[in-house]
Amino acid sequence: MNRALVLNASFEPLGVVSGRRAVVLVLGDKAEVVHETGLVLHSERATVALPSVIRLRHYVRVPHQRRAALNRRAVFLRDGGRCQYCGRRAESIDHVVPRSRGGAHSWDNVVAACRRCNSAKRDRLLEETTMRLPRRPQAPRPGTWIAFALNEVPAAWQDYVGSPDPAGPSGLVAASA
Repeated sequence: MNRALVLNASFEPLGVVSGRRAVVLVLGDKAEVVHETGLVLHSERATVALPSVIRLRHYVRVPHQRRAALNRRAVFLRDGGRCQYCGRRAESIDHVVPRSRGGAHSWDNVVAACRRCNSAKRDRLLEETTMRLPRRPQAPRPGTWIAFALNEVPAAWQDYVGSPDPAGPSGLVAASA
């Protein structure tokens, strides 16, 4: 099933809808097409291009800011699937300040790590080891919750969804529109 990214009138991502729902919003003059998929829907009397990205014509006030959930998959996506200590393929997550030492389970304290580095670090602080982080972990930018919810982000959506980590690799697989 094809999906379409829905943007607010201000071009901020609001959500993802089915391709058919996107067509209904466009035909009802509630949204405009920003990018097309190249596919068409046929009815008895009309042929309509299937949109990939639509923008609402009127601004919709969002009552709360959605945030990407902190989980293993999201951390791997943010860190590009690589160990943040040595650069090898990550297999687990590590708390920079261990939870046993009062560290929080938060975006700025969790990184992807390979089994070897995670075992070597154990429950020690970075200062107590020879390990170094090339950059401080941080929460993903607002709006990237869409990227975390999908397995792959279509190329046409990249400009609107962005990468989960503004300072590093996205880890997201861009799919052809």
